[in-house]
Amino acid sequence: MRAFDTPLPIDAVLGDLAAALRAGPNAVLVAPPGAGKTTRVPLALLDEPWTKGGKLIVLEPRRLAARGAANRMAQTLGERVGETVGLRVRLGSKIGPKTRIEVVTEGVFARMILDDPALEGIAAVLFDEFHERSLDADFGLALALDAQGGLREDLRILVMSATLDGARVARLLGEAPVIESQGRAYPVETRYLGREPLKRIEDQVTDAVLLALNEQPGSQLVFLPGQGEIRRVEERLRERIRDASVEIAPLYGALDQAEQDRAVLPAPPGRRKIVLATAIAETSLTIEGVRVVIDSGLARIPVYEPDLGVTRLETRRASRAASDQRRGRAGRTEPGICYRLWEEAGNGALEAFARPEIISADLAPLLLDCAAWGVSDPTTLAFLDPPPAPALKEARSLLNSIGALDGDGRITPEGRTLQTLPLPPRLARMVVVAARYGQAAEAAMLAAILVERGLGGDAPDLAERLERFARERGGRAADMRRLAEGWARAAQQAAGPQLAGEALAPGLLLAFAYPDRIAKARNPGSGQYLLANGRGATIEPAQRLARESHIVVAEMTGAAQQSRILSAAPIAEGAIAWLVGNGLSSFAIEERSETSFDRTARALRVRAIRRYGALSLSERPLPAEASAANADILARGIAGLGIALLPWTKAQRQLRERVDFLRRAELEQGWPDLSDEGLATASDLWLAQHVVGRASLEAIQPGDLDAALSALLPWEMKRRLDSEAPTHFTAPTGSSLAVDYAAEAGPTISVRVQELFGLSKHPALAGGRVPLVLELLSPGHKPVQITRDLPGFWRGSWAAVKSEMKGRYPRHPWPDDPAAAPPTTRAKPRGT
Repeated sequence: MRAFDTPLPIDAVLGDLAAALRAGPNAVLVAPPGAGKTTRVPLALLDEPWTKGGKLIVLEPRRLAARGAANRMAQTLGERVGETVGLRVRLGSKIGPKTRIEVVTEGVFARMILDDPALEGIAAVLFDEFHERSLDADFGLALALDAQGGLREDLRILVMSATLDGARVARLLGEAPVIESQGRAYPVETRYLGREPLKRIEDQVTDAVLLALNEQPGSQLVFLPGQGEIRRVEERLRERIRDASVEIAPLYGALDQAEQDRAVLPAPPGRRKIVLATAIAETSLTIEGVRVVIDSGLARIPVYEPDLGVTRLETRRASRAASDQRRGRAGRTEPGICYRLWEEAGNGALEAFARPEIISADLAPLLLDCAAWGVSDPTTLAFLDPPPAPALKEARSLLNSIGALDGDGRITPEGRTLQTLPLPPRLARMVVVAARYGQAAEAAMLAAILVERGLGGDAPDLAERLERFARERGGRAADMRRLAEGWARAAQQAAGPQLAGEALAPGLLLAFAYPDRIAKARNPGSGQYLLANGRGATIEPAQRLARESHIVVAEMTGAAQQSRILSAAPIAEGAIAWLVGNGLSSFAIEERSETSFDRTARALRVRAIRRYGALSLSERPLPAEASAANADILARGIAGLGIALLPWTKAQRQLRERVDFLRRAELEQGWPDLSDEGLATASDLWLAQHVVGRASLEAIQPGDLDAALSALLPWEMKRRLDSEAPTHFTAPTGSSLAVDYAAEAGPTISVRVQELFGLSKHPALAGGRVPLVLELLSPGHKPVQITRDLPGFWRGSWAAVKSEMKGRYPRHPWPDDPAAAPPTTRAKPRGT
């Protein structure tokens, strides 16, 4: 085994690791931060007999970590990167004829193994920092195990991590041995500052940085969830720190390589550095001079929503393993201190490990790559956590819609073409289709600014960012332009002969990738949009893009109905028809009539609408047809306004009141609910069929309501209604008196008292169960008494009433026994 001048803690287990890989193909190495596994293990294994001069591939989760590991190993050998140790990342490679160790990012390895399933000339694949559980790492391991089982029994696979459930990974690797290194870390004191829920995280982090700056010597590493928080903390610190010896250095993925390297370099003598970083600095990275860590406790996690079809960034509590990794950064080179912005008691609520990306990722790229590998069902591969069924279903639906997979899940020729580009399937389709129209270069540049954050600025208008990207200077922009040119050349070769035509605007190019995300402004200038897939999304009204009537949305974040647009491009309405006419969208433009109820006009509104998905492109008015469907819409619309607005006659209102009376008297017993509320909830059942051919509330006639009410009452109910809740009461004199069923006291008649003479039994309704309320009147039609017990009235207060009435109306008869007297409507004849 190779000897090294500088000892590292990992050296203690290198012999055991080498022995394990001589005895079997797979192993798991668990070593804490600072042990040296990333840069020492590949060099130690390089001359093992099983390598037979082949290469070792070392996978790193990020470009920054890959560059750092390659540089450190090359320095150990006294060489430059590109000699024994090479580097292969998206924005450039340094590989030479003598290269034996290639440090690659996880995404690059996935492309390598798909292009060469047998991994010719490769002796081992080392998965570093596997605990981060990226989708590319999980997929790369699954393919490596599949290749090992079917093509390369001699291939070695080593999974390395600082915090990992080693036993679980060992089972996946066929009960592989687990080697553990105790490592060597300097002591780190932990102080809990707590979290003030009403205070912005940027303000609390700023306060913690200033506190540590006064209390502790050395440089600081500050963990924040994302670029926005980093920039806001940087702004606050520059306002409050006047010490010229303190350098503030942001560190996140969208920075140029030079800016990232500047953040990682140690501070010059006599100076201190404050590095404001995302999770990019958690692993595989040592920043010299850092002995203070300030941890916000937050991380930004991509979460894919299958029903929405978008990946949104969600801010969550970092896992316990991630928090320990962050804390360990303070003890890499000397004793340190970690300030945590939460309570110590909150540690128990933290998840043990970060959630695997495969659980919450867009699986369309994975599914297409699996199909290219020859596997239509990814769950048959050896994943530590199987991909979720809903996300696979959504991914399969997308790939079917763009012609990348056939009905059996096999890759199609179109899918093969898309898979040759190292882009997500949607963006690969955009570049390939654009190539057929001679615009591969423009589409590739658009894809570049979508996959590499920060290019062309951060404006949501992608057309604006494309212009800026074309003028940008700097290494990262130049590298991405070269990469995009390569994508364009590959797409042009795959596309074949080009179709003649005019230049296509960025919005139309974007629609090749996202035809389901063409959106229309709900109200011009409001910033509120409806997408063709039926979802809603918003953009700040102050943005220039918010003035566009139609846009294509590339990136969104937030919940389904409250999505915020991160990037989009305008598209002309005519371009949508062009897209559909050329068969480039799974949506069609359909023209159909739609009927709605106009509450203001109280009438049907019928329009012929051209639709693209959920979007209305144009419309024209049509006359309302006499159909049951239109009648139902009219009935429901009127019910929403209020049943009382219908042209009810007095007789119809009384009919409803009589039915309501019997319904309450009999505790329903099958009587229909004819109240306003009851009729409103069932307008489609009683009204709609009787207003066919009517187009407005005004057009409905009382006769329509007669027919509707009649249909609600079967013959037997009508018979009972007439006998038990009659419209009129016939007095002993023969007078027909209307019964008021709406009276507050109950069904009531008003009758002159002398017309009831001779009546010894109180009149009742509902089969004798409910007494009729009698409002007794004087001969001058003035109320004298209200009663529900006429016989009781005759026996009781009649005497007093008689005395008063006799004095007031002397010409009328006032018998002592009214129950036995003849009823009358007249006064006594004169002279009697």
